[in-house]
Amino acid sequence: MPAPSGPQLPIFEWLGDAALTVRTPLARELYASLRAQPLRGVQEAVPALDLLTLLLDRSTDGEAVPEAVRARLAALHPAPGGTGRTLVVPVTFGGPDLDWCAAHAGLSRAGFVGALCAAPLEVAFLGFTPGFAFLTGLPTELQMPRLDTPRERVPAGSVALGGPWAGVYPRETPGGWRLVGRTALNFFDLSRAAPVPWQPGDRVRFEVRA
Repeated sequence: MPAPSGPQLPIFEWLGDAALTVRTPLARELYASLRAQPLRGVQEAVPALDLLTLLLDRSTDGEAVPEAVRARLAALHPAPGGTGRTLVVPVTFGGPDLDWCAAHAGLSRAGFVGALCAAPLEVAFLGFTPGFAFLTGLPTELQMPRLDTPRERVPAGSVALGGPWAGVYPRETPGGWRLVGRTALNFFDLSRAAPVPWQPGDRVRFEVRA
C-alpha cells in the first residue's frame, strides 16, 4: 500500500553565503509569519510562487536558519481564502481587449465583467515591476492567452489578464496581457509609508466604477 501523504518537506537552496531560498507550498503563510515575527538574522523575505528567498545578515549562523524555518513551518497550516486583508479595486471597464476577452469566454460584455468582479482573487506574489501583483484565482473561462506581440506602452492603472493571472500595471511599461479596464488606484508610491498597498495573501475584489 502507498505510504500516507503528509506535509511536503521544504526544499532549501543557498544563493551564495547570504541568501537562502525556501520552496514550500506554505510560502505565503511562512512569509506572513516572518513579517509578524522575524527570525533572528533574516533581514528580508522576498516572496515568489511557492518560494521565499531569505536575505541574511552575514554574521548569521547559516546552518541554524533551515532548522528555524522547519520549526516555523511545522506550526503553520494552509490559510484558506488568503492570509491578509481584502482590497477592493474600483475598475472602469472598457479596455481595448474587453470585447475580445468576453467573446473568448463565450460571455456578453456585461456577463464577463460580472464574472471577473465575482472572481475570488488573491495576491500570489509581487514582481515584474514595483507594485505589480500577480493575482491568482481566475476561473478557467476567464483565463486569457497573452498577446502574440506585447504592446510597447501599457498605461499605468491598466487592469489586465494574462494566462492564469490578473494584474494591475502600477506604471506605464511594455506588456503582453489583455487590457480590460483601468483603475485610479496607485499601487506604487514612494511618498507613502508603505509604497506598495498589497502583499502576498491579500484578497482582492474588482468592483465596477463608472
